Amino acid sequence: MTDRLMLLDTASLYFRAFYGVPDKVKAPDGTSVNAARGLLDIIAKLVSAYAPTHVVACWDDDWRPQWRVELIPSYKTHRVVELVVDGPDREDVPDPLEAQLPLIRETLTVLGIPIVGVAAHEADDVIGTLATKATTPVDIVTGDRDLFQLVDDERDVRVIYTARGMSNLEVVTDAVVVRKYGVLPSQYADFATMRGDASDGLPGVTGVGEKTAATLLQAHGDLAGIRAAAEAGEGMSAGIRAKIIAASAYLDVAPTVVEVARNLDIPLPEARLHPLDDYARAAADDLASRWNLGSSMAPAGAAVTAAAS
Repeated sequence: MTDRLMLLDTASLYFRAFYGVPDKVKAPDGTSVNAARGLLDIIAKLVSAYAPTHVVACWDDDWRPQWRVELIPSYKTHRVVELVVDGPDREDVPDPLEAQLPLIRETLTVLGIPIVGVAAHEADDVIGTLATKATTPVDIVTGDRDLFQLVDDERDVRVIYTARGMSNLEVVTDAVVVRKYGVLPSQYADFATMRGDASDGLPGVTGVGEKTAATLLQAHGDLAGIRAAAEAGEGMSAGIRAKIIAASAYLDVAPTVVEVARNLDIPLPEARLHPLDDYARAAADDLASRWNLGSSMAPAGAAVTAAAS
């Protein structure tokens, strides 16, 4: 069996689980466990369907790094709420979900799935680095299209895209990116920079939407080529040229924000799946009993064991 690494955009998945799984079944003490149960169900499905030999749960140690905010102050601003008690900003994570994060980490650990995060960086950056360093095929599981920039048929790096739901997963390859957007995955970060993304607080170039951004990249290759053509007054209309030049300050910094890191100082973790031995099975059973995870923990453990066998 060929080794295959699966990188989980963990926050993307536990948010999906939190909002997609009814909050009916709770722990004995009344704590919500829908996100934890839902994430276990997702892992069971993914491991069974795509048969990875290695799995890493990539973590947001900092979901809104200050260095990105300093470059573009509007970055993820709409996701921030002010805590009245002690004042720091945080992501608008619903309290019942926030309370489940330690349990989610514990469930991943008991399954033998390493959790990897890096200070001052997002899970996207961890994924970008591990996908770049990997010497095996890679599946990136996410609902975030920003990670399309990592797709690479030559290296067999693809995205398992969850945006349409776990029952309608989409395997994103070079051809899918080209069909959807008219650009290659290697051009996607420049495409996203120009288009902008309201969900991330990225304004984009005013008046340049997806079609125009794709057309410009098809003609000039990358953002540097587009900006050079605009400065030279060649290969685009006067109106588009004026929009590109007017956005110069934004275009100076936005690529650094949009591009995921690929060279963080993190080694590839020991992530090979192993069958749950007696000790791990007992720990999983105990965790499931304490938190009422039984109907979700058992299939996840079975899927991991089957994939590793």
